[in-house]
Amino acid sequence: MDWSAVRAEFPALAQWTYLNAATFGHLPASATRAVNEHFAHRDELACSDFLEWFGDADRLRGKLAKLFGATADDFCFIPHTSYALSMLINGIDWQPGDQIVTLSPEFPNNVYYPAMLAAKGVELVEQPWPIYDAIDARTRLVLVSAMNYSTGFRPPLAELGSFLRERGICFYVDGTQGAGAFEIDLQTIDCDLLAVHGYKWMNAPAGAGFAYVAPRVREWLSPMVIGWRSDRGWREVNQLNHGVPSLPLGAEKYEGAMLASTLLYALEASVDLIQQIGIGQIERRTLELSGMLRAQLAGLGAQFADPGPSPIVAARWAHRDAGTLALALKRERIVVSARHGHLRISTHFFNDEQDVEHCTRELAKLL
Repeated sequence: MDWSAVRAEFPALAQWTYLNAATFGHLPASATRAVNEHFAHRDELACSDFLEWFGDADRLRGKLAKLFGATADDFCFIPHTSYALSMLINGIDWQPGDQIVTLSPEFPNNVYYPAMLAAKGVELVEQPWPIYDAIDARTRLVLVSAMNYSTGFRPPLAELGSFLRERGICFYVDGTQGAGAFEIDLQTIDCDLLAVHGYKWMNAPAGAGFAYVAPRVREWLSPMVIGWRSDRGWREVNQLNHGVPSLPLGAEKYEGAMLASTLLYALEASVDLIQQIGIGQIERRTLELSGMLRAQLAGLGAQFADPGPSPIVAARWAHRDAGTLALALKRERIVVSARHGHLRISTHFFNDEQDVEHCTRELAKLL
């Protein structure tokens, strides 16, 4: 793989050493072109072909199915993962004494709503890995991120999924951290719902999200939004059904209304790039760079939140404030993050060895 050619697809990297995919990814040039082409197409045809945009969205569903090991009908488009998690939580008939189990620490997005269920007598249990001892007959839902936003820890999703399936417990995975950086095989994980906001490792705009909803879940989970696309005959715009809608069988029933087509064209271009390179090759490259980074930081005396391997490296130095270090690096046009006392540095396939060396060289000066 000519990684320099891949890197050239990301214009922002010409001026910045960007090691912060865990916060934001970057649009490849192909995604920007796709958006511009869509706007030009709108002007050319005066939006008279708007129904074909939904066909393009269906094409993207097929590409997501291939990338994640599912079928096109299993995917719906969402504005963010909060939408998908709220839909799932709203669809469960909670009873006093029920329990939700998650990892500690989890991203607050995955904790806030479950914590509010305390008003219904539902207990939220947050526990460091392993969490198996916290799961019992009262557990209705287990939710985890594919990669921890703070430490970089990657829970064994397939092992956890098998454990939960045997017990009939609902399994939610937030794939925003990780999808696009390493393989997520839904056939192996066997989760009930996977939600991904594509603005991080998928290198898509904010607002371009998607969710996998397992067929067994679609049998009981009702849509959170009902709109004109909630009826199976929504494509017959000249004669739309009036009355109670007949819901589609696929996951598209959770969309309900218009799609953010512009954002989805950008997402499709990014998915195309991922598939062109190959998710296996992307994972190897990303971990190669993060391993190089981890070794160099260890030479600078760093202590790590998690031993890896992971695209996220969370490093700490005694008596040094991570936020201050991140700001100092930004002044040198090196972008990283600070999370919970650790300097969080995240590598992606658009990075190279020079990025790692530049970052560690400037860190050595600061330390």
